Amino acid sequence: MPGTLNIDKNALKPKIDVFSYNKDGVTAAREQKITGIIEKVKKQKGLTHWIQVSGIGDAQLLETLGNELCINPLVLEDIVNTYQRPKFDEYDDYVFMVSRVIYFTEEGELMNEQFSAIIKDNLLITFQETHVNCFDAVEARLEAGKGLIRTAGPAYMAYALTDTILDIYFIVLAQIGDSLDELEDRLYKCPDKSVMVDAQQLKRSLITVRRAAWPERDKINDILRSDSVQITKDVKMYLRDAYDHCVQIMDLIENDKEITSSIIDLYLSMVSNRMNEIMKVLTIISAIFIPLTFVAGIYGMNFAKVDPVTNKVMPDNMPELYAYHGYYWVMAAMFVIAVIQIIIFWRKGWFSKL
Repeated sequence: MPGTLNIDKNALKPKIDVFSYNKDGVTAAREQKITGIIEKVKKQKGLTHWIQVSGIGDAQLLETLGNELCINPLVLEDIVNTYQRPKFDEYDDYVFMVSRVIYFTEEGELMNEQFSAIIKDNLLITFQETHVNCFDAVEARLEAGKGLIRTAGPAYMAYALTDTILDIYFIVLAQIGDSLDELEDRLYKCPDKSVMVDAQQLKRSLITVRRAAWPERDKINDILRSDSVQITKDVKMYLRDAYDHCVQIMDLIENDKEITSSIIDLYLSMVSNRMNEIMKVLTIISAIFIPLTFVAGIYGMNFAKVDPVTNKVMPDNMPELYAYHGYYWVMAAMFVIAVIQIIIFWRKGWFSKL
């Protein structure tokens, strides 16, 4: 049924951090119950509040938010169903947006997590799948009070978080670019099957980033065209810069994809050339031994000129079979044939191309 909260059994229990701030200062606290947070937010209307929820394994928390803030059940469903593509939805008195946070773990695994945000009056509520904090830089800016982060409202904070997500994309693409450089060095020094496997893995990573960055650009474009009162003109000015970053990310992705495809094609070409060289060597060896095999085959038929039992001469048989020193003469002839072939192949330049 639409609007039903089907939470994954492996979803993490939420940790709630609340940042309340204005131009004079900021207070940060970790809360346990969402009910008390909502009451605090309603009382302190002169402050801007950022509620950061890390982990979505609590249906009661989301239901409470929905009831207290009149959030559409479909929005809550999108928050817990973490396969959403980046998007921007407008409602009567709030807006809802989704982004994808992509980063490499210390083990080198590419993570693709959902980030959701609700902007309502003086309140910003964000949801993450895990407890990994990707927004340390934003929290540091909030503590320092630099720029407009304390005075421009929750929409500007949402922009700052979105811009941080895009910065993480740049970090991921820089790591992929470094891996591509190492892969090219391996390709020229000691190419093996692992080069193609690693190149294909990097290509899959680029596709993952592209699937997130492409709709992220469309999402920012939708925000820029929005008439919602939650998104001010000042915030839209900064969002245009974020849109430009999305375009740069798409260009980097396409460039890296072309490099990855070139590495794969070059590896296959090198393997094919190597196979051609091996086949050429085998062909030369076969070409040398074909006439020798022909000679050995003729003299291996054993059609004697004279019947060894009756001493009767048999016509049209091999007179050379009992010739003196015949074995040595045939071996010498075979050697001469082989040398002549090698000289012919050498003059044609076959050996210099091996």
